[in-house]
Amino acid sequence: MAKIELHKVAARDKLAPRRDPYFQRLEAGQYLGFRKMTPDSPGSWLVRYRDTTAGKQVSRPLGTFDSVPPSQRFDMAKKAAVQWLTHLERGGSAEVQTVAQACRAYADHIVGTGGEIKADDMRARYRRWIDDDPLGLIDLDKLKREHIRAWRKRLESTPITTKGETRQRSASANNRDMTALRAALNHVLAEGLVSSDFAWAEPLKPVTNADGRRTLYLSRKERRELIVQALPDMALFIRGMCALPLRPGALAALTAGDFSRSHGTLRIGSDKAGAGRTIKLPAAAVALLVECSRDKLPTAPLFCRADGAAWDKNGWKGPIKDAVRAAGLDESASAYTLRHSTITDLVTGGLDLASVATLAGTSVPMIAKHYAHLQHDRAADALAGLAL
Repeated sequence: MAKIELHKVAARDKLAPRRDPYFQRLEAGQYLGFRKMTPDSPGSWLVRYRDTTAGKQVSRPLGTFDSVPPSQRFDMAKKAAVQWLTHLERGGSAEVQTVAQACRAYADHIVGTGGEIKADDMRARYRRWIDDDPLGLIDLDKLKREHIRAWRKRLESTPITTKGETRQRSASANNRDMTALRAALNHVLAEGLVSSDFAWAEPLKPVTNADGRRTLYLSRKERRELIVQALPDMALFIRGMCALPLRPGALAALTAGDFSRSHGTLRIGSDKAGAGRTIKLPAAAVALLVECSRDKLPTAPLFCRADGAAWDKNGWKGPIKDAVRAAGLDESASAYTLRHSTITDLVTGGLDLASVATLAGTSVPMIAKHYAHLQHDRAADALAGLAL
């Protein structure tokens, strides 16, 4: 059999059209293939690899490379083949997956660790920013920095419209959506579907200090007025936010079974910060949770809507905004303002930052970053007591 010389344009032009590819050996068990179905076709390239461990052949289509002159196509196909073969040799998977598929797989994966609420939040972000974006169609092993940078520019330049009002996306909003994509791609790396995070590590770096320091604080009087103005089901949710320094998503994820009346404790499942925790409750919080859990099955939402369904961020945003307006409060107030206000009260009340971090489900450095300044006066008073 004559030796196939795919690196020569003239030799490729002489090949008879057929369904089966023509192969040229690269290394032992590694072949670059060329398929020409019709005389006028530019032909398409593929790579074939003999997996000795699994005892089977694995192939991967590479494309036509018809955007470059015929004299350059062999070199480009060979380069793509070598990249894929190197990926396999480093322990990577031969499975072909797009960015969108990777994101959906990651959302399914975190159900077991982060719960359905966190997974649904991720799915919503992927539907909005990945599924219908050109980035979602790109194969993981073909993902490049320029793809991620272009996606980030599209993200940052897309305005947000809420209730007819259009505004520019904030840096913190961009960070949250980039975090969702970065998490999915890092999971892909851990699963061996790619061999490096080079494509996204630098382009997906978050904007530093995007959140800034929390400034809007609602006094106890303002919080009580907010409860008065809210609908009954939302009033209970707000009371929960005022009694517990939790993220609204963590509060919404609580079930009646998480509350132990006999022990006066609340089990909080996996939160944004990671592992779950159990906290001891004061009498007022116990009384609130007794009211919320009455006649409920252990699996029922502890704080629920009037129809019994669990709250989610798309459900609580509107009712809270309505209550904020009715109470005449700053219209930027939100569920997170309530969390900030309760944490502020804990810090100014003298509770150490480590305990505040445990209750809030976040890290001590994060609490210190946003709230340590509130202890300055207390520190000054303590220093004053040292004077002789």
